[in-house]
Amino acid sequence: MSTERNPSWQAFLASLNTASVGVTLALGGLAALILSPIFLIPFTVLLGRTLFVAVVLLLVHAAARQWPPRWLPRFIPDWLVPMAAVAFTAPLATLLVYLVAVGGQASAFFGVPERVSGFFFITGAGLILGLLLAAGATVREKLAQAQSQALQFELERSQLEKQAVDARLALLQAQIEPHFLFNTLANVQALVESNSPRAAEVLKSLIAYLRAAMPRLHEGQPTLGTELALVRAYLQLMQMRMPDRLAFEVQADPSLSTERFPPMALLTLVENAVRHGIDPSENGGRISVSAQRGADGTLHLAVSDTGMGLNPLAQPGTGLNNLRARLAAFFGPRAELVLEDQVPHGLRAEIRVPL
Repeated sequence: MSTERNPSWQAFLASLNTASVGVTLALGGLAALILSPIFLIPFTVLLGRTLFVAVVLLLVHAAARQWPPRWLPRFIPDWLVPMAAVAFTAPLATLLVYLVAVGGQASAFFGVPERVSGFFFITGAGLILGLLLAAGATVREKLAQAQSQALQFELERSQLEKQAVDARLALLQAQIEPHFLFNTLANVQALVESNSPRAAEVLKSLIAYLRAAMPRLHEGQPTLGTELALVRAYLQLMQMRMPDRLAFEVQADPSLSTERFPPMALLTLVENAVRHGIDPSENGGRISVSAQRGADGTLHLAVSDTGMGLNPLAQPGTGLNNLRARLAAFFGPRAELVLEDQVPHGLRAEIRVPL
């Protein structure tokens, strides 16, 4: 099927580059060398004629590629037009050369058999080399178009994949936020129901914490520093709820604070440590949070507790499943979440992601 092109002098001139002109002149010289044993005229004269025909064919081929006739049926392929133009122009250009050589006298050309045979030889050489040149240019053009389309498809695929990852992260974020908020409010509810004198103080701290935390949940460029600030605020809130049963520490390399990190990812592990490790334990325990740069160029984030430890019969909850999915979407397949038992009791959860 033919494709419609817009006439462009810039495209026409661009096709007459150094490479195309050089190849054309080389083919013209090759034709002169091949035909020189047949002709009686000096080689320089023959060379001039073949070079003239070659240059004319180049110009016609370049013009036909940029200005194809609009009246052609759509079932005729676009590459046929330049080749037909070359085939039609070769005898006309050769005839023009001979008419100029004989001063425009047709009888001086047609009346001399040697000139007529020379006309057919040069025309034949021009047709063969010109069509080969046109076919090569067509093949190169098709390959360039195919490569351009492949690059365009790859770009569109990458953009669609990025949009899909962004949508997946947004969905997982929407699932995790209410999960975290409901668990936190449940802790406050437990204090209120037990008539704890510290309920009002804890509720006040919760309100202050949520005011600081909620605007950060949808930041365009979340960082590890922001996440660690949320973790500290959450642990301070939980420590106010059970001051005699929870102790914590947060140790982080300050140089890592600007690293990109998905919001509430580390907070999910800390919340699990409080809810499943410290809360069920009669004596409570200690939670340690660390962020270090690994020797292999990875980021190591660990949440350790001295609580109840890992239940071998328990199934991974929604929070951990979503966390693994978010880490994979954010950092790629190299992201890891590892859970290990602590000795003598407790659990260590470690996130390992590339920096």
